Amino acid sequence: MRGNKLRIKFSIAGKWLPGLCLAVALLAGSCPVSAEEPLRVVYPDYWPFFTRTGEGYMTGIFFDIVSEALGRVGVGAKWEAYPWSRCQALVRSGEADAMITVPTAERLVYAATHDDPFYMKRLKVFTTVGHPKGAAIRNIKSIDDIYRLGLVVVTYHGNGWNDKFIRSRGIKTYESPMLKNVWLMLANHRGDIAIEWPMAAWPLIEEGGVAGRVVETDVSLEAMPFHLLINRDCRYAARLPEFNEAVKRMRAEGRIKAILAKYVGKQ
Repeated sequence: MRGNKLRIKFSIAGKWLPGLCLAVALLAGSCPVSAEEPLRVVYPDYWPFFTRTGEGYMTGIFFDIVSEALGRVGVGAKWEAYPWSRCQALVRSGEADAMITVPTAERLVYAATHDDPFYMKRLKVFTTVGHPKGAAIRNIKSIDDIYRLGLVVVTYHGNGWNDKFIRSRGIKTYESPMLKNVWLMLANHRGDIAIEWPMAAWPLIEEGGVAGRVVETDVSLEAMPFHLLINRDCRYAARLPEFNEAVKRMRAEGRIKAILAKYVGKQ
């Protein structure tokens, strides 16, 4: 008798099972199983461009601009910090999708970018207090003058602008693996000058305790054009023209100026 009851229950369940499966299938079709993967952006922790607060929130000029522009075209992003040379290696290998930097011939072999830079970083020349060639350094008019004076430049490993405009001209360069150590090297006379953006340089100079030994000159050299670079095999590389248009709209609306003002006010 008990066996007959079980057979009846299984029979009833069998009648309902196809309908149940169909309902689940229809539900799955109307609600995606998983959202589209976000763009994985790697960056070196470098205030005020991109950094993570003590509470774990991302902030910074480049973070704000790029995040908003990506959001306007419906692309999410995941931000991960690494040393700068590691960032480039990850994007080159495809282990990460994107980075923010200056487009160079080497980088454009494996990464695509957009037409217009979203930011131009004006570079200034720094030297040490009381440098024997201080007067000549303050009268530098071009990169050719750096070569003519026989000056040694201190920079960080992976600085593509330095490779393109300084090292390529035969100017001797010493590199630090860490951005903050550039200023310690300069203060300790490991080189004659450093070429950087003042707003980012001074917090690191002060943090390193060498503010009294390093001086910013009035010499301004070429600006560094910053772009979003995406690995060519990443599906989001095809969305770069949309990103470019979003940046242009942000500039026209005054959004980029407003973002910059927020951080300049903190300096």
